[in-house]
Amino acid sequence: MSTTLTRTRRLTGFKPTGHFTLGNLLGAIRPIVAPQYGSECVAFLADLHAMTKEHDPAALRALTLEQATVLLAAGVDPDRTLLYVQSQLPQHTELHYLLECATGYGEAQRMIQFKEESTRQAQVRLSLLTYPVLMAADVLLHDTDEVPVGDDQTQHMELTRGIATRFNHRYGPTFTVPRVVNPEVAARVMDLSDPRAKMGKSTGSVAGTLFVLDPPAAVRRKVSRAVTDGESRVRHDPERKPGVSNLLEILAACTDRPLADLAGEFDSYGRLKAAVTEAVVALTHPIQVRYAELSRDPGYVRRVLEEGAERARERAEQTVFRARRAMGLL
Repeated sequence: MSTTLTRTRRLTGFKPTGHFTLGNLLGAIRPIVAPQYGSECVAFLADLHAMTKEHDPAALRALTLEQATVLLAAGVDPDRTLLYVQSQLPQHTELHYLLECATGYGEAQRMIQFKEESTRQAQVRLSLLTYPVLMAADVLLHDTDEVPVGDDQTQHMELTRGIATRFNHRYGPTFTVPRVVNPEVAARVMDLSDPRAKMGKSTGSVAGTLFVLDPPAAVRRKVSRAVTDGESRVRHDPERKPGVSNLLEILAACTDRPLADLAGEFDSYGRLKAAVTEAVVALTHPIQVRYAELSRDPGYVRRVLEEGAERARERAEQTVFRARRAMGLL
């Protein structure tokens, strides 16, 4: 079933398992801010997904509020983007169960992320197995047209598309089958101290991760210590020069300049690092100023999230109602 809106509806979820990184800002947050005046955007804090592993309840609550505040500080407009917390909309979990009844165990068990995590942990939570189905519920709940995802979530989105297609075939037209949108250049920012590893908010090294709320001194220190190589020529070559290439990609993304134009401007790694530091600080400092302002009134951020959940409720109820009726529930 296609949405009745003429504007494209895009959905992005943020899992509050750590502080937002520069990679999150470039690859997920800015792509929300830019199109929110031309398309319909949904952004939610996926706190239920954060519970698939051992977690600190107080930290989860604090990180959820912090991430919401950063999103607002970065330019997410709650009047144009539907912003709320996943757990405050019960239809997520209701649709999750309905979709579990239309999904095979083998489909969930084959997910690469589950296989990798289950080999690392002695005790694996059942929610880790079923969370890709919850992710499908997150997407299908809003009749989403497009979902921007990175490489690590592509398999989960294919599962979502498969569930929606099979459900529509078996029970009748119910869900919009979403399109996967691949992130643009530099959305996958690499760790500064290990440029072959992704800069992750919960998996990256502290020394190699640039956080959105890092003060300028911390940015300068981390970039100055970024791994490069034994050469001195600045050029973009991800295979042979991953560290230098990562710095160039960060600079290109922060300044919105073509990657091909940048390498020739620097005759040393030191000057490249200085330019990267300046660009990162210029991008993040205004967000930090606004974040500090919003943090003085946490009640405002909470009200925005509560109002967002209330606005989302009517559409979510309609989607769950369609699914219930299609599956034979009264």
